Amino acid sequence: MNKKTLVNGMLLVLALLLVVGMAYQFTPAIGNLMGSGGSSSKGGTPALKVNGSTITVEELDAMKRGNPILSSTDGGVLEDDFKIYMVDQQVQQKLLVAAASDVKVSRDDVNAEITKIREANDLTDNQKYQDALQQAGISDAELREQVKQQLAVQRKVEALKAAVPAATEAEAKFYYDQNKELFQNDARIVGRWIVVKDAKKAAELLKQARGGADFAQLASANSEQNKDRGGALGPIENGKPKPVTAVTLPTEVANAAFALEQGGLTDVVTTGGKSYIVKVEEYLAPTTKPFAEAKADAVKAVDEQKKNQATEEWFDKLRDGAKVEVVDPAWKTENPVVATVAGKEILYSEIIGQVVNNQQVAGLLQQVPAEQASGLVNGMLKPGLVTQTINAYATPVLVKRLNLAITGTRQEQVAALSAYGARNVQVTDADIEAYYQQNKAQFETAASATIAEASFKTQAAAEAFRSSWNGQGDFVQAASKAGGTVSERGEVTGGGETLSAELNAAAFDQPGRNVGAGTLSPVTKSGERFSVLYVTDLKPKTTEPLSAVRSEIRAQVLASKQAEAGQKFIDTQVATLKPVNNLQKILDAQAKRVAAAAPKKPAATEEKDGAAGTATPEGSTDAPAAEGGEAAPPAQE
Repeated sequence: MNKKTLVNGMLLVLALLLVVGMAYQFTPAIGNLMGSGGSSSKGGTPALKVNGSTITVEELDAMKRGNPILSSTDGGVLEDDFKIYMVDQQVQQKLLVAAASDVKVSRDDVNAEITKIREANDLTDNQKYQDALQQAGISDAELREQVKQQLAVQRKVEALKAAVPAATEAEAKFYYDQNKELFQNDARIVGRWIVVKDAKKAAELLKQARGGADFAQLASANSEQNKDRGGALGPIENGKPKPVTAVTLPTEVANAAFALEQGGLTDVVTTGGKSYIVKVEEYLAPTTKPFAEAKADAVKAVDEQKKNQATEEWFDKLRDGAKVEVVDPAWKTENPVVATVAGKEILYSEIIGQVVNNQQVAGLLQQVPAEQASGLVNGMLKPGLVTQTINAYATPVLVKRLNLAITGTRQEQVAALSAYGARNVQVTDADIEAYYQQNKAQFETAASATIAEASFKTQAAAEAFRSSWNGQGDFVQAASKAGGTVSERGEVTGGGETLSAELNAAAFDQPGRNVGAGTLSPVTKSGERFSVLYVTDLKPKTTEPLSAVRSEIRAQVLASKQAEAGQKFIDTQVATLKPVNNLQKILDAQAKRVAAAAPKKPAATEEKDGAAGTATPEGSTDAPAAEGGEAAPPAQE
């Protein structure tokens, strides 16, 4: 990216974040629009008019230059898509500015925001500020006008939100019922601990505790903390420790203790220079707060959703009332209806907007040519986006038909309707067991060890060394004296890339010969040499028992089943509205239009290219004719 583009993007992003950003978090469309540079058409070449306001060629060109996705193509289907997107974004931006034109913004307000921009970007020096503006291709007056417009839109939105009626109790109760996971008390445990500085002493105390010694007495005699109450984690009340939450314990200790949902003893946990042993006497699972306790939070959430909904509906009306006139034929675009549902027409530009703002598309365009990317976008991404958008526009209609107290933007209502559709989903013990067995690897901790390798030219030499060395003295010196080449591998994780597959198996999967502080592996051929491994500090592979991960698995399985059930419910309900999907027709028409508009090659060039196959407008290559005279289909990626 060149310096001019970088500085331009920097100024615009700062303007968005500092002036407008927080006001539009709930509706990215508005935030994106106001982050694209405001509205300033003075002295430019007219390209289009929207409700009388002019969009200039210079504004459109600047928008393209300032966006790496929009500037990544030159011709083809994606270029056509991006042109539609740019026009649509500029139209919407003009609509926003016009709608907020009655809002008063003082010079002092603008000055304050400009000061924030300059301070945030180390531009307090006047010369540096002027240099940055010049490099960005914008004047101080133009930047101030953009900031003024952004502040006006922000205040317009704030006024709209302030006028929205507060959440009713019915709305808050419905939200509470559908989102009970948001209103849970934390899990707690009743237990005791022993805290000592010496890890060896901790290991000995753990051995005594596992052998049946009274844990409270061990804690009273040895623990550096809470010894006066037998190591109880919480204060003693009616002869029993009070429950505590995870935040009262060091993170590593809490993780070990709260995994013991059936109670029991943790291993020694060493952290922060101390060693801990926890005995969990009782595990108290999270519980849902009663509505009376959660009501205030539920009301606050619904209030925000209702404000979001009001703003989205206001913006929809602005778009529906737009009258666009083409001044420059070069900026005439096709923006057909891509889908219809419940009487609402969804324009193709809405799908393109989601494509442009998809981070995977940005990554794709950095990896493959635009022509290839367009095939993937059209074949894989757009169909899903159209379906999602149909569902989004259908959901408010379905909410009214089902008489549900759901509020929010279209996307918020989709999430709520999905939760409603999945409200009866249950997770069984069989579900949890099946998930555990199918995904056991994610609950395993790989084996590890400290390894030194001695390799020999012949198997006989390796076998002789393995048989003769008894663990006395230094392995490196002994192996070197026997003619071996020694490599000290250090700490190695089983299954990693430090060792070859053969040596990994020898170190961690095959029984070795006990010598000294470790074991000698069997002689193993690795490449052209024969190796003996000296394995010390071996920590075998461990697998967390189902009892330790049951809650984690239950949450994952529940989320998966709810998502599936919720989507199925929405799909079934939307189908009753008989939506019409025109995407394929639009893509076919677009391909023909783009091909017809593409520059024609000179005849001589076409004949020359014909011998090897000519590139189509989408960048694929005509394959040689197959048997029977028909062209073979293009190779699939």
